[in-house]
Amino acid sequence: MSKILRQQIEKITPLSDNEFEYILSHFTERKLRKHQFAVQCGQAVKFDYFILSGCLKSYHTDNDGKIHIIQFGMQDWWITDYQAYYNQTAATIDIDCIEDTEMLCLSYENREKLCAELHKMEHFFRKKTNIRNVALQQRILSLMSNNAKERYDSLLEQYPQLFQKVPKHLLASYLGVTRETLSRFNSTSK
Repeated sequence: MSKILRQQIEKITPLSDNEFEYILSHFTERKLRKHQFAVQCGQAVKFDYFILSGCLKSYHTDNDGKIHIIQFGMQDWWITDYQAYYNQTAATIDIDCIEDTEMLCLSYENREKLCAELHKMEHFFRKKTNIRNVALQQRILSLMSNNAKERYDSLLEQYPQLFQKVPKHLLASYLGVTRETLSRFNSTSK
């Protein structure tokens, strides 16, 4: 399973076997069951998670108890509460498993150590952060500018596998629509 991590890193920078083994030694493996939390609001965030298999969601629950999906995470994706992870503060969001999940966990200390010791890893994480920043900006602009059907079509085009893994009510929350609206989109897309 660790080959998934190596493949992702090597999309950005080549690694020798020794370099990869050293990098991998800074991660710990974790398996979570469906509905188990990786991050809970109010608790310390110790890890950035690289997903080997499974699916997770990160979300905020507002004062009325409504869940707002921020992000999904699937194989070959990273997920954590980045504000809490980088600032070493308590989580402001929850992250839990939509299905059984296997992850590699990287502590903030080990990430900093790898970046200090291996320019390749500093380069990798900088590139991944840039990609995440662009995706976040696109999501914000889409929420502000696109209608619900356009957001649905874009998500379906970019990540069709989400529609097999994620329950409809969670997709609806992510898109900012009701489940009924999502069902209407589903029936018109077939």
